Amino acid sequence: MTARIIDGKALAAATRAGLVPRVQALTAAGHQPGLAVILVGDDPASAVYVRNKVKACEDIGIRSLMTRLPAETTEADLLAHVARLNADTSVHGILVQLPLPRHLDAQKILETIAFDKDVDGLHATNAGLTLMGTPHFRSCTPYGVMKMLESIGYPVAGCHAVVLGRSNMVGKPMAMLLLAANATVTIAHSKTRDLGAITRQADVLVAAVGRRNLVTADMVKPGAVVIDVGTNRTPEGKLAGDVDFEAVKSVAGWISPVPGGVGPMTITMLLVNTVEAAERRRQAAA
Repeated sequence: MTARIIDGKALAAATRAGLVPRVQALTAAGHQPGLAVILVGDDPASAVYVRNKVKACEDIGIRSLMTRLPAETTEADLLAHVARLNADTSVHGILVQLPLPRHLDAQKILETIAFDKDVDGLHATNAGLTLMGTPHFRSCTPYGVMKMLESIGYPVAGCHAVVLGRSNMVGKPMAMLLLAANATVTIAHSKTRDLGAITRQADVLVAAVGRRNLVTADMVKPGAVVIDVGTNRTPEGKLAGDVDFEAVKSVAGWISPVPGGVGPMTITMLLVNTVEAAERRRQAAA
């Protein structure tokens, strides 16, 4: 068996193309979607992520406002900047690039973003609404994973999904979205005993731990869908996931690569959330 590849790059391109007429309609009506991105410090990886997000916005007509602040920015100054963006009616989405410098309280900053501009889906209100099954904004990476499953026509309802990882950004909201789609969900993590015994039960396995090659072929149920959310660097500096791709693709039915899998979809769902925010604003103003 050789797994079929879930091409996140192609799916992202198709999804973004579908956003263009929506952005054009909003812009023509005086509601051009606007996304503000804040980068604090000079972390090279964060700078690349922000640059990719800004370019993705520009490519489909979303207005992007990128603010780069020095690493020594005080919490008070950052909170004040977020408050100004909250009050700016031309801004529909606000994103603070993580991680932040150590002296800044990331959760406090995220909670300061107006929940209806929290297009990253990380505000406690959005997390709570996702938990209740009535999401306002879905966390971008889990949202992208659900779209990937939808793209291959996978029947999530009734399947056993195993999520490796319990972060607020991916693991927990991923489990909630799968549960809302009527999957039976198991969350596994660093304290899980006999991890392989759990993962081998998975019809859908989502790996979001941040540990290179954690998932090996003997941990995967034959024919399973394996979604790799991991982003790690090899000794040569290349991007790699949590899944031993070459070995696991001989067992799985479907598999997402790294790079070219979940990454492009994460940015795409940020764009989707921003457009939805602008559409809501237009509707409220009508």
